[in-house]
Amino acid sequence: MPVTGLHLLLTYECPFECDHCFVWSGPNARRGTMSIADLRTIVREGKKLRSVTNVYFEGGESFLYYPLVLAGLRIVRDAGLDAGIVTNGYWATSHEDALEWLRPIREIGVQDFSVSHDAFHYGEDEEDRAAIAVRAAKALGLPVTEISLRDPRPGTHARHGRVVTGGDVMFRGRAAKKLVRGMPRRPWSSFDRCLDEDLRDPKRVHIDPFGHVHVCNGISIGNFRERPLSRILRGYDAEANPICGPLLRGGPTELVRAYRVPHARAYVDECHLCDDARGRLQARFPGVLAPDQAYGAHG
Repeated sequence: MPVTGLHLLLTYECPFECDHCFVWSGPNARRGTMSIADLRTIVREGKKLRSVTNVYFEGGESFLYYPLVLAGLRIVRDAGLDAGIVTNGYWATSHEDALEWLRPIREIGVQDFSVSHDAFHYGEDEEDRAAIAVRAAKALGLPVTEISLRDPRPGTHARHGRVVTGGDVMFRGRAAKKLVRGMPRRPWSSFDRCLDEDLRDPKRVHIDPFGHVHVCNGISIGNFRERPLSRILRGYDAEANPICGPLLRGGPTELVRAYRVPHARAYVDECHLCDDARGRLQARFPGVLAPDQAYGAHG
């Protein structure tokens, strides 16, 4: 399992509560935040694998815990790894202010600075703080990526005129509840492959503030606070995993069949069916389908 990227969800908390968010982030998701000690442990364990090359700081909204981001960047730099940040730019209240936020990041060094910049975050009648963050980052010479997802609902579209990465919404998490109405659907039995994640040989994992190591959001293969991260990743057996195994054999359809999960007749895509099935199976596999946050519970 030669994982090259560690994506750290520093928090699930976020000023926004976007309909497309697959980790159910929002203002009420306040429980759980990583510590500097967590970051040191994760990076140290990542180095043991000898395959990890980059660490991303994400959320939720990473800048809500700005000192933690700066400390994390220094830890990653000192370990000789590349670093990236994902933010929605809520903090960019003016160009001058944004420069002040970003200068320490430039001084430490970052290989990618990604800004979520689409209509999910800033509507037509709102101040586009993401645009301010992008301009300030470019002025400082930071390597900027703009993430702009296409809204799948009829009559909507992504903003134009920028570098776009990310593409289409994945119908999992909040999107599987908020964005599926009116969307065309296919029979549940047609989703016999997982198209969005390489569950057998993942090149990246997400690690959340509760310690869970995710090969796909909401599928935990262990907790780094209970078992060393390097051992979790080296010992991962996708076929033996009670959720990943069926998904590899026959996609979300096989997951439904393997556990006789109640289901609707049709779904928007494979993520939609998988999200629904895993939500129904969570009580049966609480250690794997975790945390509750990934299934919409913020308590």
